[in-house]
Amino acid sequence: MVYPTLRDWLFSVKTFAAAMIALYIGLWFELPRPYWAMATVYIVSNPFVGATRSKALYRALGTALGASAAVLLVPPFVESPYLFSVIVALWTGTLLYLAVSDRTARSYVFMLAGYTMPIIALPSVTNPAGVFDLAVSRTEEILVGIVCASVVGSVLLPSRLAPTIIERTDAWFRDAAFYATETLSGRIAGAQISGARQRLAGIINGLELLLSQLAYDHTRPDVVGRAHELRGRMQLFLPIMSSLADPLIALYNSGRQTWPEGLEALLNDVIKWFGQPLPAPSQGYHADETANALRARIAAMKPPAAALTSWDGALLSNALWRMQQVIDVWQDCCSLRVIITREQGSWRPHFRHWRLGGTARFYDRGIMLFSTGSAAAAVVLACSIWISSGWNDGAGAVTLAAVAVCFFAALDEPAPMVMRFFLATGISVVAAGIYLFAVLPHVHDFPMLVILFAAPFILVGTLIPRPQFNMATVLVAVNTATFISIQDAYDANFLVFMNSNLAGLAGLLYAYIWTRVTRPFGAELAASRLLRSSWADVALTASTLPIEDPRNLAARMLDRLMQLIPRLAATDDHRHPSIESFRDLRIAFNALDLRRLTRKLGGESPAEIANVLDGVRIYYEDCVNDRKRVTVPESLMASIDTALARVVSQGLANAAAPTATSSTSARLLRDALHALVGLRLSLFPATLVKPTPPESETAA
Repeated sequence: MVYPTLRDWLFSVKTFAAAMIALYIGLWFELPRPYWAMATVYIVSNPFVGATRSKALYRALGTALGASAAVLLVPPFVESPYLFSVIVALWTGTLLYLAVSDRTARSYVFMLAGYTMPIIALPSVTNPAGVFDLAVSRTEEILVGIVCASVVGSVLLPSRLAPTIIERTDAWFRDAAFYATETLSGRIAGAQISGARQRLAGIINGLELLLSQLAYDHTRPDVVGRAHELRGRMQLFLPIMSSLADPLIALYNSGRQTWPEGLEALLNDVIKWFGQPLPAPSQGYHADETANALRARIAAMKPPAAALTSWDGALLSNALWRMQQVIDVWQDCCSLRVIITREQGSWRPHFRHWRLGGTARFYDRGIMLFSTGSAAAAVVLACSIWISSGWNDGAGAVTLAAVAVCFFAALDEPAPMVMRFFLATGISVVAAGIYLFAVLPHVHDFPMLVILFAAPFILVGTLIPRPQFNMATVLVAVNTATFISIQDAYDANFLVFMNSNLAGLAGLLYAYIWTRVTRPFGAELAASRLLRSSWADVALTASTLPIEDPRNLAARMLDRLMQLIPRLAATDDHRHPSIESFRDLRIAFNALDLRRLTRKLGGESPAEIANVLDGVRIYYEDCVNDRKRVTVPESLMASIDTALARVVSQGLANAAAPTATSSTSARLLRDALHALVGLRLSLFPATLVKPTPPESETAA
């Protein structure tokens, strides 16, 4: 068991102090529900001041938006309960859709507005004239909690978010170094490698939310920009390492006796370089002479044009080209880490590519619509049951059901988390009951109340910073504070307490059954849809259809891959979907490169490359239509080999008759060669023997 750290205790004490200040202010100003101010502190508090500030701001905006909607919609529709239920559900579903469409901290505005409206509106149906007062008081109570949490978090030993981002990236560096070492040693499969791949993708996905909160941490805009550049290069590291794996494995399997001179020593030195400790931030940004020496050795080993006529020569050229990209990306990541840690310094990027700079993200709109539509339908049905039953406390059941289905709508399988919500709420009901009927009758002043609250709330608060306990402990703290319903005078009724809280538990149990019935698919459905969407984009990259922004297309495909990897279980299978998905991405990137090159190349190469791209397009369209990965046709291998032969022969012809543009043409032809080799290795990873050139080329 890992005991709470000093930082955990400090966070818990600060949060409890802010909660007690908020409760005192609420009681002092005689707010109708001062306990909401206390509960709000636990909702918005975060160990890091930037995250607390962002969540506080967005909670204030979301509360104001939801309360305004309740004030506008309750009076005109309260006399039509079923129509009002549909309106509430449409509001909740629409705002929830906006929330899941935004993967930054800003999504909290829409999420909160989505379920705040029913929280205020539904209890007001019996007294529509009081909805405005209820909305205003709820907003005031929440604002008191927000201000207290923000001020205490910022003034009392604030903990900044930037060091935590560095801790997350350092964990990424450790896994990335292991992944690179295994790849450079010719190993791409295994449970450990697959697990590292999943952790790398998980860290990258988690950084997206943290970086959106970094601007609230008093971090300079240029440092925030560097952090986003670091995450972008971290995303590219995995596919580039994957691109390096296949040519290296092909060279490994061709036999050590045929290896080019110096390649094994180069690989060993690159592995040692990856194993070096990360540069200390105190050193500042400096040139990495080892990386420069490795790049010089790679340039010296680059095979001449004549050597590219052999398959081994083409493999070596491709492997060296990819290896330099890996070195460039890794050095950029190390340099950016130092700059972010020191919050100062400039740098010169080594990795420059047209794919950098895309901002598009992938969203499965079908799954999102189904998830939010399911939440809206749950609200409609819950309202209908409440209306038809005439249950006085039914509003509490509907509101907690709405909160539960909104909270976990973005998950592939929300039912287990809703059950945890139910259990945490049950614990809160018991704790609140003990306090309300056994403890509070003996409390006669506020200091005594603080003393009696201190031990359990501070103890629970130490678990909030831990991801595995965060949801349950926050719910216990928030619900316990809410269910006790502290007022300026003790007035507890056991029957009222039981009826209202059993209604909430009934609503959560209903939400669990609803999500279990309507969303039983799990990660398998999401993974299969991501795969089919990926295949459709690969077909697009190989087609002749115009692509509005190739950078954003590449960014969207990369983002989708980062979403797919965590959904695939770790395995030691060489044909694991995560490995094949990396190959799909590499095929798309190589196809985009070939599309760009064919507009610049002359001679017969563009026509042969067009045949290859057409074959790639047809294959992936077949995968999409059959809804499964089909066998790659052998004719596509022949087309790639023909195109390779044309590109090499054109390069030899240019070398024999040099012109003013020969150097540019040679570079373009070598880039085309690398893309074609990458396509062949990705589409036919099992064929590691030397390809047979067409008869016409052999005769020539």
